[in-house]
Amino acid sequence: MSEIERALREVDANLDTAVADLLELISIPSVSGDDASKPGIARAARWLDEALAGIGFSSRVVETACNPIVLARSEGEAEGGNRLLFYGHYDVQPVAPREAWTHDPFAPEVIEEDGVRRFYGRGASDSKSQLWSFIEALRAWKAANGAFPADIVIMLEGEEEMGSPSLGAFLEQHGEELDCDVAFICDSDMWSPTRPSITTQLKGLVHETVTIHAPNADLHSGHYGAAAANPIRILSAILASIHDEKGKVTIDGFYDGVVGLTESQRERWRALSEEFDRAGEVSLAGGVIEDGYTATEAMWGRPAADFNGITGGNQGPGGRSVLPGSATARLTFRLVAGQTPETIRTRFRKFVSDRVPEGCNVEFDGPEGNAAVHLSETNPFLVAAARGLEAEWGQPAVLKGTGGAIPLVGALNDGLGLDCVVLGFILESDAIHAPDEHYDVERFHRGTRSWIRILGEIRGGATA
Repeated sequence: MSEIERALREVDANLDTAVADLLELISIPSVSGDDASKPGIARAARWLDEALAGIGFSSRVVETACNPIVLARSEGEAEGGNRLLFYGHYDVQPVAPREAWTHDPFAPEVIEEDGVRRFYGRGASDSKSQLWSFIEALRAWKAANGAFPADIVIMLEGEEEMGSPSLGAFLEQHGEELDCDVAFICDSDMWSPTRPSITTQLKGLVHETVTIHAPNADLHSGHYGAAAANPIRILSAILASIHDEKGKVTIDGFYDGVVGLTESQRERWRALSEEFDRAGEVSLAGGVIEDGYTATEAMWGRPAADFNGITGGNQGPGGRSVLPGSATARLTFRLVAGQTPETIRTRFRKFVSDRVPEGCNVEFDGPEGNAAVHLSETNPFLVAAARGLEAEWGQPAVLKGTGGAIPLVGALNDGLGLDCVVLGFILESDAIHAPDEHYDVERFHRGTRSWIRILGEIRGGATA
């Protein structure tokens, strides 16, 4: 019997115990960004630290300026020379509104519904089942074969859901410990319930907040509305001018340096759209897709500017006739290869500043952004992961892009020079970040088996 077969048999035999442990982890209310939940965060970190130590890792809880990170490493060097980093996050979103849940968010149990063994809870899919799948796979491999398949480093973060504010400082202080051949990021989705996927490119991200100030504080609109500056009107006009009628961004230099989609890439993505039309899950009616591109191409491969919020003046229930003294909008820019956050931020601010009328002024704010990340489809660890996923699911893994951004991926790629293989077993139907978030036993089981097969591909020399 091969190492892979022995490990798969161990995964199958231990499934009920692994699920029970996972439910215990989900029951810990590790909500980040909420001071009242700090005890839950600390408890979850300790729980994971003890679990990793219990299966043979040298593990510790590393305090940060915000929430702790669990950092573990296998003892000794494994044969084969590969050093693999596994990342997951144990923090979860708040449960509000609590009344919308039909299951207790922190008392999960396995329930059979329509022939599916399912469990509900905050973090059930995002992302405790994800991190527990690779931890259980590593446990099973060692239990079955006497040693881990490679030199392993595990990093479990406690503030991903609040933007990872301590991540940069942590990587600066502990970069040497994270020096690996590749990072596996288990925080992504499947293409369909029966077909796995690997995300090969993620967009960069820039957040911007812009506020237009009039020369005056709030005024009576009946007295001054026909004459004085109205920041809402000014801001709305500027926002409306950011796109043309064909969906292109009009900011000067916005597309400078953009790496275009290859023809083969466009053909594959269009074929995927025909095979599984994700746009059917969300209506695109009323939207504007950049001229010359499909929805998939626009979402995965083209830069974009989006408006996330706008406020100013009367926000109350009454009909207060106010001419506001200021108006504020929040925007995000999704970047592709060839764009830098600093350049896009500078060009956006100039675009706005040039359109603010005399007498008014503009204020900007925004955290540091991150650039887009691409992983070559010929990367040997990606190839190994694709082979392992296909072996478990019986279908080739979809190599896809995403319009989303994972700050950690950019930080590992830019800061530590680490290639990141991003995959996972979440489905859009799992109610991620919503009431009644859930997952199922079969997907957890097959996700764990997938990691065994991926480790076997790496162990077998697919990355040599």
